Amino acid sequence: MGLTKRLNGVHVDHSKNTAGMAIKRMEDPEKVYIPMSQNIGAPCKPLVKAGDAVKVGQLIGDSEGRISAPIHSSVSGTVEAVIQGMTQYGKTDTSIVIKSDGKRELADTVVPPEINSFEDFINAARDSGVVGLGGASFPMAAKLNIKPGSVDYLIINGAECEPYITVDHAVMVTYTRDIVDGIRNIMKWLQIPNAVIGIEGNKPDAIAAFREVLAGDSAIKVHELRQIYPQGAERVIIYETTGRVVSYGMLPLNAGCIVSNVSSVLKLQHYIKTGVPLVSKAVTVDGNIVVNPQNVEVPIGTMISDVIEYCGGLKEEPKKIVLGGPMMGRAIPRDDLAVMKANSAILCFNGDFAQQRKETACINCGRCVATCPMSLMPAKISRAFKDKDVEALMELDVLYCMDCGSCAYVCPARKPLNFEFRQAKAMVMEASKK
Repeated sequence: MGLTKRLNGVHVDHSKNTAGMAIKRMEDPEKVYIPMSQNIGAPCKPLVKAGDAVKVGQLIGDSEGRISAPIHSSVSGTVEAVIQGMTQYGKTDTSIVIKSDGKRELADTVVPPEINSFEDFINAARDSGVVGLGGASFPMAAKLNIKPGSVDYLIINGAECEPYITVDHAVMVTYTRDIVDGIRNIMKWLQIPNAVIGIEGNKPDAIAAFREVLAGDSAIKVHELRQIYPQGAERVIIYETTGRVVSYGMLPLNAGCIVSNVSSVLKLQHYIKTGVPLVSKAVTVDGNIVVNPQNVEVPIGTMISDVIEYCGGLKEEPKKIVLGGPMMGRAIPRDDLAVMKANSAILCFNGDFAQQRKETACINCGRCVATCPMSLMPAKISRAFKDKDVEALMELDVLYCMDCGSCAYVCPARKPLNFEFRQAKAMVMEASKK
């Protein structure tokens, strides 16, 4: 990767319509549908059956897999069924259906963990059920389970560079001290000497809040990031905050860094402080047809349709519903799907907004090259993909593409470049197996 002093990117329309809004707690829905696959890694197996009474924070799903995170009940009530159904990823998964009694009674097991060693800390991270809440859904315990003292930077991702999404901004302003306490806990038990909180410059109140709390603390610094997408990408934020390069095939650990989303740190600290595991998730509900856009804390397993209804419903029939931001988010075919741990936004758009413009011929303008944060050659990759030239795709480093969509965003020919590149990467990976 040919790096310059600053990485490329694209200036997107931020559309932060819910900025400054406090996070409202949604009341428990009548039922929750809690999928057993909510992380990158092994799915969980149900630990309850129809007819069982459950309470908030009770363990209802777990796995013996090394890369996995347990799942807890988000409501108190009765298990109605254990079913097979489609999740928002378009795959069939086991889900536990719980009918809520509306009481929100905590399970007896909800007590703050006792932490006296590194092993205790990692066990607490696993018991919390926390995964990467920026969208990656990598189990927190697996990320933190490294040899103490083996990295020298903890990077906290508070960039939130995707349009519309504002929940990380809200938690940074509201729970500044808890987040700092969480950062200090990770630094203590992993023996990390330095931490950097990366926040885009369009969140001056969050930057000011952290600097006030961290006054006199030389080990934790706040880094004001440029307002350019995709600052929140792992490789990008590492380079922007430390100047270190994570090349293809490397992990952040190889560069002496660990990166964690700010909300993940908060949820882990919340578990350490209260014993309540990850049972709810803050999401931004927005889009040009949502009646009352807002930030909502939602019980995990709540139907997306129930969340939309809580926000006043829609002004008209949606043409597209997106989970996450419009750049890297995922469109879903319907709203009767459950909210999962890694969801950060529910965006609803009508046909005027979501209309896909007609693709035209490439004019070799070079905009895709100028904006690619990884300094790739998108136009050449597109041609190699259409020619099914695996060797050329490998030479063009297609596997280094982070799917940020910057190239497609600026393309005047409206080429579906990021869609092509995902298929191109799959093509290369399949060829590598052979």
